[in-house]
Amino acid sequence: MADLQGRGLRVLLLSGDRPEAVAHVAREVGIAEAAGGLSPQDKLERLRELQRQGAVVAMVGDGVNDAPALAAATVGIAMGGAGTAVALETADVALMGDDLCKLPFAVALSRASAKIIKQNLGIALSVIVLLIIASAFGAIPLSVAVVFHEGSTLVVVLNGLRLLVWKEPVGDGGACCP
Repeated sequence: MADLQGRGLRVLLLSGDRPEAVAHVAREVGIAEAAGGLSPQDKLERLRELQRQGAVVAMVGDGVNDAPALAAATVGIAMGGAGTAVALETADVALMGDDLCKLPFAVALSRASAKIIKQNLGIALSVIVLLIIASAFGAIPLSVAVVFHEGSTLVVVLNGLRLLVWKEPVGDGGACCP
């Protein structure tokens, strides 16, 4: 949880379990905001309130009681191993196991993916604009423009392929669970 919070994420624990048990677990794992005794509708309302405040909300859950909030979250994440079928079906992402320690890596990878997508859009749009202008003014023949465009497509593909070998930068992530 400290790793997620260190990445600028606000972490809340919302549960249907007894408030005392939820408060104890929250203290043990380092979560400052926790609420117990919540119905599925209560969780959904808390989530919607966060969204009304402008928050992008990721919800992690594993049960039928989490399904409404998983569906309404910006990103719903179901715990694969212990997750019920309805939670897995409702969520946007299903973790294959129950290891919450994978969440910081998933956050970092998604941020790296978004960065590469923006780079690729910048590369593709810049090349297209330059080639249209150069072709329109006769600076280069259309056939040369097509070759440059195809070359830029290869650059975009190769840039995206970097994610296949992406490793989290040293210093991020830290130790997670024992």
